[in-house]
Amino acid sequence: MVTHTHTHNTGMSVNSQQVLLPALGTLLASNMASYPLVFLSLSLCLSRSVSLFRYNGSLPNGDRGRRKSRFSLSKRPKANGVKPSTVHAACTAQAAKAISNKDQHSISYTLYRGQTVVVEYTHDNNTDMFQIGRSTESPIDFVVTDTVAGSQSNSDTQSVQSTISRFACRVMCQRTPPYTARIYAAGFDSSKNIFLGEKAAKWKTCDGQMDGLTTNGVLVMHPRHGFTEDSKPGVWREISVCGNVFTLRETRSAQQRGKMVEAESQELVDGSLIDLCGATLLWRTAEGLSRTPTIKHLEALRQEINAARPQCPVGFNTLAFPSMRRKDTPDEKQPWVYLQCGHVHGYHNWGSHRDRDRLDRDRDRLDRDQEEREQGWSRECPMCRATGPYVPLWLGCEASFYLDTAPPTHAFSPCGHVCSEKTAVFWSQIPLPHGTHTFHASCPFCAQQLSGEQGYVRLIFQGPLD
Repeated sequence: MVTHTHTHNTGMSVNSQQVLLPALGTLLASNMASYPLVFLSLSLCLSRSVSLFRYNGSLPNGDRGRRKSRFSLSKRPKANGVKPSTVHAACTAQAAKAISNKDQHSISYTLYRGQTVVVEYTHDNNTDMFQIGRSTESPIDFVVTDTVAGSQSNSDTQSVQSTISRFACRVMCQRTPPYTARIYAAGFDSSKNIFLGEKAAKWKTCDGQMDGLTTNGVLVMHPRHGFTEDSKPGVWREISVCGNVFTLRETRSAQQRGKMVEAESQELVDGSLIDLCGATLLWRTAEGLSRTPTIKHLEALRQEINAARPQCPVGFNTLAFPSMRRKDTPDEKQPWVYLQCGHVHGYHNWGSHRDRDRLDRDRDRLDRDQEEREQGWSRECPMCRATGPYVPLWLGCEASFYLDTAPPTHAFSPCGHVCSEKTAVFWSQIPLPHGTHTFHASCPFCAQQLSGEQGYVRLIFQGPLD
């Protein structure tokens, strides 16, 4: 394992070990001063490493500063956590002072007719606070933007109105073992305030405290049996501003909250999924990351497949997966698959069941590839005559999405991202939030909704004839 040192813009140093698998990226805290977990991934998704689903290891224009596809949490040089303290009724001098004091964290709950309840927060020496959201202001440690399935660059998402809150959520980590991490909806802004307006769902608890939900909510799902080969989907819940757990609202932004689930906690565990209504994050622990493949391991698997010299069963040309750095543009040796049956071939431009004559027009081959993928043209497999989508295969490069270190033998449908069988089976069973009230399974590497009977296919390679 190779140890890297990353410097965060807050001045903290992150010593971490990379533990990656094809199509997945994870950071593993290795020193005693680091938290034993955290990996956020986008998508799909999803670390004391947090990884974002869809980006398959890095953002389209590269990971820069606080805007990246994964984020590693480490113990801060000085604790910056906060905890609730004094509650002030509306229109008091103390309430006004708490809101205007830029050295004082506070949450304001606007009730009706302008009445406001302000809850002061005081410094907590036992916790570190990390904030996630769309804002690029300094209080945000991990900047996330909306995930658009299948888009190839950040510019593809700019025309979409964001549904992610500027200050979406905050994670509080204990500074001492067992380094428990807890998630809360909403984050403090540059003035150290959180404002819940009159339209936001809010209420007074039985013990006289205030609580509420953000507009589009923060949803969390903890997998059953952990993030292991035996993992099963859990139940999606909503997390409140004070960290309480609720069943989902009827729609994402409904004012009526769900029922409180007192038996469940907002404590993050290995494999917890966090949905911010536009981006899904995957939380990984150091212990969990130690069981996932490393980037070096994924590269070894890629070279092992290529060393076996798989061949196109029709053209007899040797196929090879390209370098994991090249994950957007197919090359001449790129393997392609018939998703209906799983037979792997080289690229060819015959066998289409739509407007064959158009394939003969004088245009660049890669332009034809792109057009076929966009229009979903159907192809007939020359091996078994099964008819269905025909797409290039890509290795999944974000290691934190992998459940095991087994060889990449299966591909998601319809995108063609390749991973191990147990990884494919797990993600095909996970219902990810989509829009305001629907859920569907998606590829963690690109966020495309899965199709077909299972959502994935077993790959059938042909070895060399010699």
